[in-house]
Amino acid sequence: MCTGKCSRFLGLSLIPLSLVCIVANALLLVPNGETGWTNHLSWHVWLMAGFVGGGLMVLCSGITAVRAGGKGCCGAGCCGNRCRMLRSVFSSAFGALGAIYCIAVSGAGLRTGPHCFSNGEWKYPFENSNGEYLRNDSLWSLCDNPPRVVPWNVTLFSLLVVAACLEVVLCGMQLVNAGIGVFCGDCRKKEGNPS
Repeated sequence: MCTGKCSRFLGLSLIPLSLVCIVANALLLVPNGETGWTNHLSWHVWLMAGFVGGGLMVLCSGITAVRAGGKGCCGAGCCGNRCRMLRSVFSSAFGALGAIYCIAVSGAGLRTGPHCFSNGEWKYPFENSNGEYLRNDSLWSLCDNPPRVVPWNVTLFSLLVVAACLEVVLCGMQLVNAGIGVFCGDCRKKEGNPS
């Protein structure tokens, strides 16, 4: 596969993953789909790892990769697509950093658990459980409010971790692909060439 086609494929894979992260982070802002609990959200939600890291930073990388798969800044001339590939190298590194940030914050959010009303006060009831509540769903009843906040957080933070892991892999692949594209150019034939 040519570096241009590969770049386009990787970019078109990164864009939906970044949108998944943005939507998952937006849903974390409204536990159980209710807006009345926004004053009591976990600080992991407010760090916006899915919106900023796995979302916007990776979205920029995906768009840059798709653009790198098109005609280069010099058209079909001497440098072909190398200018856009070079830009994609830096953008892919930027996207990988955003995805790593998303993994770190979402993983910490899973380990700590949600901020909820438990035993008459707002607190993190699973903070010292080392993530044990993830294996024992009978502990989830410790959170009285917001209703069903534990499965809500577990599902969405897990989705963020999985999506961000895929983003790291795809950004890494695009980093290597774009690096090859900078030094070797694109193997696609020039349009209008009879051979």
